[in-house]
Amino acid sequence: MSKATNIREASPEIVEGSDESTFALRGNMFDLAIGIIIGTAFSNVVKSLVDDIITPPFGLLIGGVDFVNLVAQLPNFVYPNQPPVSIRYGKFIQQIIYLLIVALVLFLIVKLINKLHKIAAKQKVDIEQVVAKELSDEVKVLHQIRDLLAHETISLQSHEKEH
Repeated sequence: MSKATNIREASPEIVEGSDESTFALRGNMFDLAIGIIIGTAFSNVVKSLVDDIITPPFGLLIGGVDFVNLVAQLPNFVYPNQPPVSIRYGKFIQQIIYLLIVALVLFLIVKLINKLHKIAAKQKVDIEQVVAKELSDEVKVLHQIRDLLAHETISLQSHEKEH
């Protein structure tokens, strides 16, 4: 068996298939592109929020220093004539805050989407129950028509036997 070398050989029904499948594939790509663009913009906004609004007050609280420039200096024991090693824990803490904000927003979005799915599923169940009830009413009417036709056929047959 040879492997398909392109998407046409792999699944021609998707490439040359119905308009619906083409539309669905384009729709997914479009949704993905929109998501990436919005995600990038959101990332930039949250980064600015953390860098420019949230961490400066923390810097004031710990002595009026720039939060990003908080550094722990470790003396260089291996090469004493070299400058000390700097650990930028202020920048690291900023990135932790950034991560927590993004994670919180994503959690809230997923929670909202799950809630909307539950509401949609409940409405679907309600609609299915109404449809089932309507179908059962239709079935009852059809049964009545069948019974009337059967009764009429029996009475016609008995009437023909008499003559």
